[in-house]
Amino acid sequence: MRNSPIKPTVDFTKEGVQHGFLKLPYSRDESAWGALMIPLTVVRHGIGPTVLLTGGNHGDEYEGPVALVKLATSLKPRSVTGCVIIIPFLNYPAFRAGRRTSPIDHGNLNRTFPGRPDGTVTEKIADYIERYLLPMADYVLDLHAGGKTLNFLPLAAIHVLDDKQQQARCEAAMRAFGAPYSMKMLELDSVGMLDTSAERAGKVFVSTELGGGGSVTVASVAVAETGIHRFLIHAGVCRGKLEQAPTVMLDMPDDACYTQSEHDGLLEMCKDLGDYVQLGDVLARVYDPTRTGVLGIEYRANCDGILTARHFPGLVNSGDTLAVVARMVADTA
Repeated sequence: MRNSPIKPTVDFTKEGVQHGFLKLPYSRDESAWGALMIPLTVVRHGIGPTVLLTGGNHGDEYEGPVALVKLATSLKPRSVTGCVIIIPFLNYPAFRAGRRTSPIDHGNLNRTFPGRPDGTVTEKIADYIERYLLPMADYVLDLHAGGKTLNFLPLAAIHVLDDKQQQARCEAAMRAFGAPYSMKMLELDSVGMLDTSAERAGKVFVSTELGGGGSVTVASVAVAETGIHRFLIHAGVCRGKLEQAPTVMLDMPDDACYTQSEHDGLLEMCKDLGDYVQLGDVLARVYDPTRTGVLGIEYRANCDGILTARHFPGLVNSGDTLAVVARMVADTA
């Protein structure tokens, strides 16, 4: 396979702090020999694990970018044993446009792995992460939120893996992150995700969903910052003692956890995030916006559990996820 066209302006083996870019050539009308400059910071000191911290995998999710740009200005080499790679805006074109996907090629980076070095802009970014960054890393933390269209309880998440020893290492890192909620997550479609590539490569991988609505809150940024610090201590890159953080363990074992709309219309949520719901409870109503005198269509819970995510905008389209109900599980740790 050909080499990646992306060239880093930093030396990943160099001691100290480096602020630079992943430089991706991008010829376009506005800049014939131009490039996309994806910011990153590398902090290296001594011999130890390498941790890859990423945000902005989707460009309209902001808790990760806010927490990581702050970390990039504050993390000092003397507090590190090993290497920390910080990329706050992984899908940089999407981030600059405030969109989930890239405005250049409409690429959803988190559905594009392993990517291609001779593909679209998004495929080239995925390829560089797959073939150059993931092999360096021992631990990967990819910070997500709900973006403009979803809102989540603040949670850290892992996946059920065939390799149970690897899953146990991931779960230990998830617990160390210390989010108010922790989840073994079922993805509707895991093909092409950074998660899948990192897990396939044997890495300790943790993801998050820390809010949403296309903005941040004081509380959601605090969860991100605290969780990153705890994750670095757990990985052995930063010093510190970890006290066990209280967390509610959740599970999404099947498709019954998801409720999708079959109609376009005006959305009324009937449960709030964090509410306990029972099978058959009304989660939401969708009203016909073209006329009055028509009752709203009710959408009911397919299982018992906690309302973990909800559609955020006031209007909904057929096929949109209205609600995600996760099941509480006994914490056996």
